[in-house]
Amino acid sequence: MQDIAALRPDRMASPEDAIEALKDGNARFFSGQATRPEANANQRRAQIMGQTPFAAVLACSDSRVPVEIVFDQGLGDLFVVRVAGNVVGESELGTLEYAIRHLDVRLIVVMGHEGCGAVAAALLPEGDLAREPEHLRRLIARIQPSVRDLPPIRDKKARMREAVLNNVRHQAAALRGQPVIREAEANGQVRVIGAFYEIGSGAVDFLTEDDDLRV
Repeated sequence: MQDIAALRPDRMASPEDAIEALKDGNARFFSGQATRPEANANQRRAQIMGQTPFAAVLACSDSRVPVEIVFDQGLGDLFVVRVAGNVVGESELGTLEYAIRHLDVRLIVVMGHEGCGAVAAALLPEGDLAREPEHLRRLIARIQPSVRDLPPIRDKKARMREAVLNNVRHQAAALRGQPVIREAEANGQVRVIGAFYEIGSGAVDFLTEDDDLRV
């Protein structure tokens, strides 16, 4: 199994390589040319030796957002953290710190998506939210600051997209402010970027520049 494990492709040399790999994979997916990378039985067993994902993705738990499929990646390629609204809490932060310190990922992607129910809930009046269960209210509270001061947008779909993007920016900023992630970005090990997945088209828009991520 060690010989088979050694046959895995070389690790990404840089965060930029990791970004390109995700962009290429998503292009295959939304154009209908996905390769659906699958390991044979021996390769699957070889993964018992360890994991070497090249990117970590903080994504929403929405069942319409299957991260590995959207990026056309195989077993062991991505370290995925999923939670409603792709919010940063203690568990999510600790999981991503593990990915940096122990798995040497090259990239962290905060990915929101079209029609996110958790973000939509954060836009509701407080009276409506008061009827939700306690822990759900706490989760939604982590999203509310990002949608509180949205510019006036009459088109509901455009307003929702802006709300999701604002939440991505706020969650990415929360990650970048944490010591372990800040240090990893400073030494060039990792980059933190954002993304927006359009369920209808299958395309992912990437937020890779500081201007894109500015809160």
